[in-house]
Amino acid sequence: MKVLIVFAHPEPKSFGRALLNRSVETLRSCGHEVVVSDLYAMGFNPVATGEDFTERRFPEALQYDREQKLSSQRRTFTSDIQAEIDKLLACDLLILQFPMWWFSVPAIMKGWIDRVFVNGTVYGAGGMRFDNGGLKGRRAMLAFTSGCFPAMMEPDGLLGQRDVILWHLQYGTFGYSGLQVLQPFVGWAIQYSDEAKRREYLDQYEARLRSIEQEEPMATHELSDFAPDWRLRPGLEPRTAGHRRPIVKD
Repeated sequence: MKVLIVFAHPEPKSFGRALLNRSVETLRSCGHEVVVSDLYAMGFNPVATGEDFTERRFPEALQYDREQKLSSQRRTFTSDIQAEIDKLLACDLLILQFPMWWFSVPAIMKGWIDRVFVNGTVYGAGGMRFDNGGLKGRRAMLAFTSGCFPAMMEPDGLLGQRDVILWHLQYGTFGYSGLQVLQPFVGWAIQYSDEAKRREYLDQYEARLRSIEQEEPMATHELSDFAPDWRLRPGLEPRTAGHRRPIVKD
């Protein structure tokens, strides 16, 4: 299996780095091929601009997604973007690893998504989304650290249900592009954890990765589950954290 780990942490001595090192060591010991995009170490530019294309379809006014579509057809992305696209298309499993900031990924990782999950390759015309997305046949997972405690991300917790918080990534990014989504790995309350707890997280992550090929993806919906009005077809029960049937009042 070919694994791409996209890593975003600004501190080389962080626990996140320890998780990354353990994951690379574990996956390679299992015979997997591992490629790491260490965004801070690479100095990856997260800012999407017209300079991302060596040719422009609309030079008078930037229409970023439409320029991506043209560049997908002609391979006219700048070299930094094309290199990451090539890594993405070559992988069987994508892992995004990061510290959770403001309910999401760090800005440098959001910029990687914006510039690399491109129109015309990852999604686009002809219904290229969800189970027909450009990354169909691959899997993905989030691995993140958090300052909060597990109870805070329960359905009735202070921050709300974990998979609702992660909806924009697991469904809106991974799912939309055709990736099958695996359960996330979370290192909880890292700054409040002692060394023994941190070692426990490292061991848990290793055990998880050793059996990652056998994991079943999270439940989702196919495009055919939705009617022409873009709503779930009658009789289908919602299967994801973000889908609900409207409450009908008497």
